[in-house]
Amino acid sequence: MLRPPHTRYNRLFVYYFDRLDLPELDDPDLIGTWVEDDSAILFFHSKKDELIADICTRTGARIIYQADLDYQDWESGTVIGSFSIKSLSIRPVWEQEKPIDAVQEIILDPSVIFGSGFHATTRLCLETLEHVLLESGVTVDSMVDLGTGTGLLALAAAKLGVGHVTAVDNNPMACEVARRNVAFNDCASRVEVRQLDLMTELPELGQYDLVIANLYKGLLLNLFEQERFWHAKMYLISGFIAGMEGDLLAALPGEGIQVLHRGNREMWRLWLLKNSKAGS
Repeated sequence: MLRPPHTRYNRLFVYYFDRLDLPELDDPDLIGTWVEDDSAILFFHSKKDELIADICTRTGARIIYQADLDYQDWESGTVIGSFSIKSLSIRPVWEQEKPIDAVQEIILDPSVIFGSGFHATTRLCLETLEHVLLESGVTVDSMVDLGTGTGLLALAAAKLGVGHVTAVDNNPMACEVARRNVAFNDCASRVEVRQLDLMTELPELGQYDLVIANLYKGLLLNLFEQERFWHAKMYLISGFIAGMEGDLLAALPGEGIQVLHRGNREMWRLWLLKNSKAGS
């Protein structure tokens, strides 16, 4: 995340360790610590070779990989800036001027977390969520975003009128960034951020009208196999390409699930599903 004196992301200095048990760091250049399997990845605004060498000496950790790259390269060559859908404008925190035509605005610190809105699946979910909440006639009072990343979709739901939103991610850094973005947007009364590993634990989905699951194929298949996953009224599913649809369709429950909409952007696909058995 951005902390003083930093006001935007320029270069990223990335250090990939072979272990998790690293000392806590109080360094103004630290962007955050990404936890993945049994490894920790530290992101900095500036080069930290001496600090990293000291950590390795004190802990016995080893560096698997390190990189110095432009922030734009981390975002697959995309320049992160303001963009709008019909009813919302999304502005990165380093842009100071609010768009004149913004109906409502989301201020976002994307950090190095998935979900800035520029990936095709995130944009698909954002536009479909807007349609469901404002144009479909369906009442959505509660929603859960599984794999929330930056919290963008959870914030969009809150801004568009959903009263109770739960944003879930298994990554501590993603949860930290999402909470910061919730605070930026004064949505703490509507959005709760929870850290959960979806491979082993799920919220009680029967309490939600809508579930968003913008995930990867393997995790989606795992969730589809669990009866407890199919307790909500509607599902917005994405994170897969056309070639994966056959396996995912075959994994849907045999009864009660209706495909209301199939969306696409670039190579990516999205489904909007209705569960007729919810609450029965």
